[in-house]
Amino acid sequence: MISLVSEAGPDAGDDLPGTLSDELRAELIAFRRDLHMHPELGNQEFRTTAAIKARLERAGLAPRVLASGTGLVCDVGEWDGGVPMLGMRADIDALPIPDAKVGVPYRSTVPDRAHACGHDVHTTVLLGAGLVLAELHAQGRLPRPVRLLFQPAEEVLPGGAADAIKCGALEGVGRMIAVHCDPKVDAGRIGLRTGAITSACDRLEIALDGPGGHTARPHLTTDLVTAVAKVATEVPAVISRRVDARSGLSVTWGRIESGHACNVIPMRAELAGTVRCLDLDAWRDAPDLIHAAVAGIAELHGAKSQINYIRGVPPVVNDQAVVELMAGAMAARRGAHSIEDTEQSLGGEDFSWYLEHVPGAMARLGVRTPGDTAKRDLHRGDFDADESAITVGVELFTAAALLDARG
Repeated sequence: MISLVSEAGPDAGDDLPGTLSDELRAELIAFRRDLHMHPELGNQEFRTTAAIKARLERAGLAPRVLASGTGLVCDVGEWDGGVPMLGMRADIDALPIPDAKVGVPYRSTVPDRAHACGHDVHTTVLLGAGLVLAELHAQGRLPRPVRLLFQPAEEVLPGGAADAIKCGALEGVGRMIAVHCDPKVDAGRIGLRTGAITSACDRLEIALDGPGGHTARPHLTTDLVTAVAKVATEVPAVISRRVDARSGLSVTWGRIESGHACNVIPMRAELAGTVRCLDLDAWRDAPDLIHAAVAGIAELHGAKSQINYIRGVPPVVNDQAVVELMAGAMAARRGAHSIEDTEQSLGGEDFSWYLEHVPGAMARLGVRTPGDTAKRDLHRGDFDADESAITVGVELFTAAALLDARG
């Protein structure tokens, strides 16, 4: 049995239950550390899925593993087909990078795998919220059922959200909420924004081909090293002049590869990167613009180009009413002073796919230890989170569920 204590914030009434006991808080920290030590990549989260499922079943819930084999959906309470439920989503996958942290007992035990984006925190927050809401339901204090969605493969474009939707994750759901760790925001606070809070993100892979030869006679070859260098530098420059600068359309390379010997002009060159965009209309136009720019530059250098443009995710566009719900929930738990405005980032998030179907909002969950001056960022091997943020996230979710039921 979970003990529910009343620790409402200064703006809250006495009738808003759903905060955490010390016992549950300690359990959730241990759960997060276990996930952190055993990170799994997208669509491979079998151990993670099993751990979540087992704990929800211990609480008397009936989680359903998605048809894809990882991730799961779990309702707290039974939906009667009436007023749609509030959905809460967490992503459960890790990244293919080594854990570079030192001096912590929960460092990843899996080579070249790490929870360097905070998905272990997101998962633990949603699990904790599910456990608290399950106890409230057992006590007859949960006015309306809630949908928990533990989603796989967020880091795998175009994201596991599309598969979850195909599996029926949104059936009966009227609104969606989520959080994402932010190492620039102090633990105990959240960042909120109405409108776009992330950018669109696509993947771009380009191959250039042509006859190689001796570096002493480049005029008899297609100099693919020069050609790929021109594509790498000029495509971003050309694109920046073809769209409104306010759209934030950005092409950034992560890999360039060509050749094996210093005196041989190769027959093939490859580069790959991402396309990010703040504006939805510019994102829709981006593939045609980039195809034309790459083809034109390659042709100028006598190279044949092959372009693989992989659609990723649109921006996450926060609904104003759902932002207000999350703001009210946070104010009830921690006071209005715990909420700050946040900017739109160039990061991509497949939570956006849910918002193509239902209104919703994502909040930035502060995970920086107050007073910590070190510069930390997501997708780095040294990323870590102040674990007090787990309590904040759980109480935010539970308050949102209760306030949503009040209309």
